[in-house]
Amino acid sequence: MARLKITQVRSKIGGKQNQRDSLRSLGLKRIGDVVVKEDRPEIRGMVTVVTHLVTVEEVD
Repeated sequence: MARLKITQVRSKIGGKQNQRDSLRSLGLKRIGDVVVKEDRPEIRGMVTVVTHLVTVEEVD
């Protein structure tokens, strides 16, 4: 199964509550944090909410 490497590149300060919650659920706490998650619809949905704050790469 494909995996996603998600990196936080911008601050959550000033963001809406659902954006801050999505970052926390993804496991991102500060700029530069990186997590690797399974490519599932739930994860894709959280990433969609914060596309302007993160970068996403597919890894094997």
